[in-house]
Amino acid sequence: MNLPPNHANLETGLDLFNRGHFFEAHEVLEDVWRALARDHTSRRHYQGLVQLAVAFHHQSTGNHIGARSVLERALRNLNGGDSSFPELDLDRLRADLEPWRRYLELSSAASGSGGRDAGRRVQRPVARELPRIMRRS
Repeated sequence: MNLPPNHANLETGLDLFNRGHFFEAHEVLEDVWRALARDHTSRRHYQGLVQLAVAFHHQSTGNHIGARSVLERALRNLNGGDSSFPELDLDRLRADLEPWRRYLELSSAASGSGGRDAGRRVQRPVARELPRIMRRS
């Protein structure tokens, strides 16, 4: 892995994310991202991790529109992230995020429809399906 100056904080941020402490994970991961030089080849990928934590913090507070928007940016910024994080299973992460993308898309559409779909229930992925950033086996 292309280690940032504060690699221990990266590990802490990933652990917080995996335990569902998304706001705290965002804070720690943002410190790692900010410590990287602007021209660091992995800076965009680290920003994607920060955005992923932000997206799930928004989701946890019911801000589905914000969560959807930030999740899409996170996925774009994590594109190609295997070069920065070869030990992380980003394919599994992307697969785990797919039901959340659908859920947030439908939830955003329902809440942004001016009440037209207010009675429509959108199936939320169950809690055990919160995404985790896992290591490759």
